[in-house]
Amino acid sequence: MTLTLDHPQSLQLRRLLEAGLPLVSRPYAWLAEQVGASEQAVLEQVRQWNEGGLFRRVGLVLKHRALGFRANAMLVLDVPDAQIDAIGHRLGSAPGVNLCYQRPRRLPQWRYNLFCMVHGREREQVEGQIEGLLAAQGLSELPHQLLFSTRAFKQCGGRFAPAAERAHG
Repeated sequence: MTLTLDHPQSLQLRRLLEAGLPLVSRPYAWLAEQVGASEQAVLEQVRQWNEGGLFRRVGLVLKHRALGFRANAMLVLDVPDAQIDAIGHRLGSAPGVNLCYQRPRRLPQWRYNLFCMVHGREREQVEGQIEGLLAAQGLSELPHQLLFSTRAFKQCGGRFAPAAERAHG
């Protein structure tokens, strides 16, 4: 038997999921209580959304600054297009690299196409870590820059409900 949520319950569940799963022992039971449904119905709805492709992934937003990681740097590199996949995979799996992704160059102002995020407690530690990473990977000669964060902006998860529905919610 398939349990389904009615439209208002479904929208409310989507808005709640945007805020992230609550830090309780049974988050889906808590969500069910909030929307006036059974835990089974909430799990079924989430399963249906997942199978329908609504979720690309479920992740965790770690507030690294609160944990003392204040020297955060983005290593940007100008990687030859023919090597971007191989180098990106190597750097993305290297210890200490939290994110690694490709972006298009914006010539002539911005020549960099590979971005790697590294978090650390001290600036010197991060600089040394990145210098060692580049040397170990044989990439020290590639054009690159190290961009340190100067302030933090609000981080949030994905948005599921249309903006108009979130605003009235």
